[in-house]
Amino acid sequence: MKEQNTEANIQFSQLGKRMAAGSGIEDLMEDLGKTLVNSDGSIAMLGGGNPAPIPEGQKLWRERMSSLLAEEGDGFDRMLGYYDPHQGNRRFIEAVANLFNREYGWDLEPENIAITNGGQTAFFFLFNLLGDSDSKILFPLSPEYIGYSTQGLSPESLLSVPGKIELQEKPFFRYRIDFDALPQGTPIRAACVSRPTNPTGNVLCLEDLERLHAYCRAKDALLIIDNAYGTPFPNMIFRDEAPFWREGVVLTYSLSKLGLPGTRTGIVIGPKAVCRAIASMTAVVGLANGTVGQALTLPMFEDGSILDYCRNTVRPYYETRSRCAVKIVQEELEGIPFRIHEPDGALFLWLWFPELKMHSAEFYQKLKEAGVLVVPGHFFFHNLPGDWTHASQCIRINYAMDIDGLPEAIRRIAAVLRS
Repeated sequence: MKEQNTEANIQFSQLGKRMAAGSGIEDLMEDLGKTLVNSDGSIAMLGGGNPAPIPEGQKLWRERMSSLLAEEGDGFDRMLGYYDPHQGNRRFIEAVANLFNREYGWDLEPENIAITNGGQTAFFFLFNLLGDSDSKILFPLSPEYIGYSTQGLSPESLLSVPGKIELQEKPFFRYRIDFDALPQGTPIRAACVSRPTNPTGNVLCLEDLERLHAYCRAKDALLIIDNAYGTPFPNMIFRDEAPFWREGVVLTYSLSKLGLPGTRTGIVIGPKAVCRAIASMTAVVGLANGTVGQALTLPMFEDGSILDYCRNTVRPYYETRSRCAVKIVQEELEGIPFRIHEPDGALFLWLWFPELKMHSAEFYQKLKEAGVLVVPGHFFFHNLPGDWTHASQCIRINYAMDIDGLPEAIRRIAAVLRS
């Protein structure tokens, strides 16, 4: 009689091994989850990327759900009881296209848009649609979003270029794209930047975007811009900026940072061929997209009130918190060598300790023991061409959740550094 398989006998394919091997973001999210479950409230939660529970936003989404329940017709029943087409809800897609056309004079058609189950899914599709071991996905300004690091099914498909460090008036610094270091001979299928950048809050200026776009056009590559925190929604940018749209550009958006991360709704805007491919990949991987986020926000995209909400509520909320967080860090870390990346947007501060005597992974563990959860910086530097000491001297903190507890959290960080 054949011996039954046990877990020890289960073998994964090469793809299975890569997908199931774990990742930095997975380990950190598991750590965060365990800490939340077991915490007595004494742990300072400065890790993770969850948006703040803005009271006005919570009230708005409750009102929108109540309206869906109360309105005549079958809107609520359709939201829960029917599959949308794999491209997304047609009326929602048309509303998104019309909003951008109306506000910015673009000429989007519904075929230029595809909906995905969250922004992370959109990047998994895009990176594997375009990149492989022979033709790369380039991150021209490293550090970049931690969630990109294992999105490519081929580990060799991702390539990063370290940003140039530019010291500003103390305590600030800034990364700039090192255009002279961008690969010339290496085949590139796409360059990808987040704007604002997660983890640093860096918002690339129009001049740099134009130069990067020209670089991509010369290599017949796409320029992918991740607007998870960007303009016009959720508009977590602390200066007036317009979205960047040109030939050969792909824009991604999400409803998460509006206060709806649980709806897992991503939006891809790009060339029609790309959006057709994204819709096909959705059909293969997930059949259809989640409907709740599209249904909740549909009227706001149709009448443009989504922009008012982001302009008048979301941006001021985070901008005020960012300034407060910078002030707290400056006060509590006085006397310690540190730099803050100049925050142009998003919900993070990126701290650099140039005299740090340990790797950021060890620093993370010591901070956890001291009751502070952060994100160690080395996870944000993907496939660099060589070692860079700077990459292990940084941490990312999230100031969105508990601003009142931030001074004590920074004091604990200072104590670890001084010890």
